[in-house]
Amino acid sequence: MIRIDSSYSATHFEILEILKMTDNRTRPALCLHVASVILKQEESLMDNSMIIIIVAVVAALAIIAAVWMFMQKKRTDQLRSRFGPEYERMLETDGDRRHAEAVLKERQQRVAKLDIRPLSAEDRQRFEQAWKREQAHFVDDPKGAVAEADRLIGEAMRARGYPLGDFEQRAADISVDHPMVVENYRLAHEIALKDRRNEAGTEELRKAMMHYRALFEDLLETQAAVAREGTR
Repeated sequence: MIRIDSSYSATHFEILEILKMTDNRTRPALCLHVASVILKQEESLMDNSMIIIIVAVVAALAIIAAVWMFMQKKRTDQLRSRFGPEYERMLETDGDRRHAEAVLKERQQRVAKLDIRPLSAEDRQRFEQAWKREQAHFVDDPKGAVAEADRLIGEAMRARGYPLGDFEQRAADISVDHPMVVENYRLAHEIALKDRRNEAGTEELRKAMMHYRALFEDLLETQAAVAREGTR
């Protein structure tokens, strides 16, 4: 007697030959039995195919996740290298790394569209002479010297191609190419605001001049600024 079960494997031709060997009474039952066995074998093959598909999908998702994590790390490293202390400041004040990095990336894209250009030799010399006059003027009129230093910063920014919007926007724009001194700009601005309320003493005004000078030298790309950048 021929035994056909789920473990039996045969071609369709072989099964037909087997059916020919049976008599008419047992052939219908045997046909149903063979059909049932073939169906179970097909289901087993489908189960194996499904497992292969699931494994392939999981592997693809794992690869996509790994690539995404690599790109995120690369972006973080690039932004941290570009913005230096400004990156850490944004991370601390924002508290959300993804949002902080999105803001810094947006700054980069905004400044990339601006026509930022170096100063001509004549403009650089003119600004340097104006700054020396204000430094000398500080002894007699600290308040006036600080106010004039703030004005010179604005002029230098305009000459470089930066738009002069509100202070926060100016600081954000400056942070892209001058991340090491943008905090100096903020500190000087805070003291200038205190001075307008008559709350800043001479020593604070002196610090404001020093902070302004750090940014001023960076904007003018003086030798002092170049040397400072070289130590980064």
